[in-house]
Amino acid sequence: MTNSKITDLISGNQTSTDTNGEFNFMIEGNIIEISQMGYQTKKISFSKDQYLLIELAPTVTNLSEVYVNSQSILIPEKYATESVEVIDSNDMRRGNMVELHPILNKVPGVFMQNATLNTNRITIRGIGARNLFGTANIRTYFGDIPLTDGNGESSIEDLELASVSRIDIHKGPAASSYGVGLGGTILLKPQYTYSQKTDALVSTSLGSYGLRRFVTKASIRGEKSNLTILYGNTHSDGYRYNNEYDRNTVSAISSITLGIKDTLSFLGSFMNLKAEIPSSLDQEDYINSPRQAAFTWGNSQANEDVDYGIFGLTWQHGYNKNLTQHTSIFTSFRTNDEDRPFNILEEKSNIAGIRSRIIGNTSLGQRAIKWTIGGELFYELYDNSTYQNLYEEFPTGTGSIRGSQLSDLDEIRIYYTLFAEVFVKATEKLRFNAGIHLNQTFFDIQDNFMDNGIDSSGDFSFSPIVSPKLGINYKLHEQVIAYGSIAHGFSTPTTSETLLPDAEFNPDLQPEIGWNYEIGSRFTLLNNKLKGTLSLYSLRVKDLLVTRRTTEDNFFAINAGKTTHNGIEGEINYTLIKTKTGYLDFFVNASVYDYKFDEFIDLESDFSGNDLTGVPSEVINAGIDLITTKGLYGNLNVQHVGEIPANDNNTVISKTYQLIHGKIGYANNLGKHLRYNIYIGANNILDTTYASQLQVNATGFGANAPRYFYPGLPFNAFSGVDINYRL
Repeated sequence: MTNSKITDLISGNQTSTDTNGEFNFMIEGNIIEISQMGYQTKKISFSKDQYLLIELAPTVTNLSEVYVNSQSILIPEKYATESVEVIDSNDMRRGNMVELHPILNKVPGVFMQNATLNTNRITIRGIGARNLFGTANIRTYFGDIPLTDGNGESSIEDLELASVSRIDIHKGPAASSYGVGLGGTILLKPQYTYSQKTDALVSTSLGSYGLRRFVTKASIRGEKSNLTILYGNTHSDGYRYNNEYDRNTVSAISSITLGIKDTLSFLGSFMNLKAEIPSSLDQEDYINSPRQAAFTWGNSQANEDVDYGIFGLTWQHGYNKNLTQHTSIFTSFRTNDEDRPFNILEEKSNIAGIRSRIIGNTSLGQRAIKWTIGGELFYELYDNSTYQNLYEEFPTGTGSIRGSQLSDLDEIRIYYTLFAEVFVKATEKLRFNAGIHLNQTFFDIQDNFMDNGIDSSGDFSFSPIVSPKLGINYKLHEQVIAYGSIAHGFSTPTTSETLLPDAEFNPDLQPEIGWNYEIGSRFTLLNNKLKGTLSLYSLRVKDLLVTRRTTEDNFFAINAGKTTHNGIEGEINYTLIKTKTGYLDFFVNASVYDYKFDEFIDLESDFSGNDLTGVPSEVINAGIDLITTKGLYGNLNVQHVGEIPANDNNTVISKTYQLIHGKIGYANNLGKHLRYNIYIGANNILDTTYASQLQVNATGFGANAPRYFYPGLPFNAFSGVDINYRL
């Protein structure tokens, strides 16, 4: 039976059966669980190296057994008490495997704006939409390694997608064991090797505007160890002037079984990125000359050169079948040389930390209890230096020229977290989930540049923040699950936001804090042909951080008010046709937002009652997926995005737009050891003009108009070939 899920109930690792219904799997215990939509889930215990012939009994009442919290308390997704979305490798392969935003934008409640391949912003339920640069207020992890830096910012788009096997998105501050960012938590699972066979993959693709992608991957599996090595290169000439992009990635992922009780896992990745920066455009240029770069950014040939490495070692020890320990040490580094028209930035970051937790299973009478307790310690040393950019003093076309030094700051960013979480199966129908998360964050800044007469040195810390969570899950029917949760979360200011215009610390600045209230349902109906979810939520945020920009390169934050994020999310997947030769699925999902400033007064301006900046009024996705046993597959997706306010006054609005994306391909075996996949696809098939990202609350300095808009790509196509060889 193809695509059956095989789960190691000790480690939580998963694999799937191949086209012949076969699988090879290295597990850490002696119990596995097999699940397949339309069949009864089965648990099997066995001895080492045993060949298994497994038969599943059909059923029409079971929900699809997808597991979440694989690095914490492993539970079936249907029993989660918060809104969780799982993006597997098949979902990721529906696009060109370069851009992440078409994948994430199919998830209700998630909206990823994409200015260029190196300029993105992810928001979950409106949180992070007002961040000036990149993704903030969302916790992200690659395995057990935090991708979120000490400032609370993440750049998951820098990872090579071929190194990721799946993405779990916990919406809202409910993932107590990982972090309680107001937006939620994104967990990326590394692409470990589960097959007993050695295989190699070569993938290449070409696309519009000079897009080229090449990936080669080799996986080796032994009796007690496995190793996957990956190299990837992605290049684009860019749609706009000063928009070239080139990224090289090398990754290694390995695990070693040391005995019955112990496993070591290693994850390492190095990335070099060189990318030009066209920046945003004012409304006139956006409409009439979308391919040009912003004038000063083009003349200075603005660009960034980034080296980024992450490394982690995880030790897993099983004390017994009901108690395990997971301890990870991690480190990362990042260097960035960035030429901007207003200055040249040099930054270096070195991170080290440890994360450890104990996971247990126990019972109290007839009540099954799963629990975890642990903590994380994070240390970052960050150096930031800026220099004059003298490009205007040289002939046009020279590009950026470094001048005198303007600043030199060393920052130490430290936080610690302690967490505990428990799942209780009270009855066959009723389950409870409770968690608590404690965080404290510290900043220490040393100003090494005194020529400007300003000393920004100082210590800054926030009081400990306690974030509780309570959730409930109830089986209304064998095919219908209801859930609800109340969860507390927070987002701390960045170090730059804590500095006032005169470089003095703002001792009154507080983290944003909020409570999320949610109820929802998951259901499977019509003999498993119809699956869906529905959730209603209200996220209340106070001490809203508002960025006030004084010059192009100077901004600071104040706590200016409160916001309310009310929303409805729903999704439906319906199997239109299912035969022995394949199936045709239809899907539709929708997110309807009512996000408002409850109280928001900034200087003489009162924005209370206005729509939240940078968030669409609604997002709707609909499409079809075709899979056949003969190898033919395809998908078509239509996306509608509502109006987006670009400023707090709601006087500048990004218009509603619709996009259509599609892909078709053919995959089959060539002999016993070779498999190929050929595909072609296109994005923005209707050639729609739209703003793919907004620079919220842009300010025009001098006589220049504010530059709010990043133009989205017009019609663009891609094609590729994957060759997989397995011994």
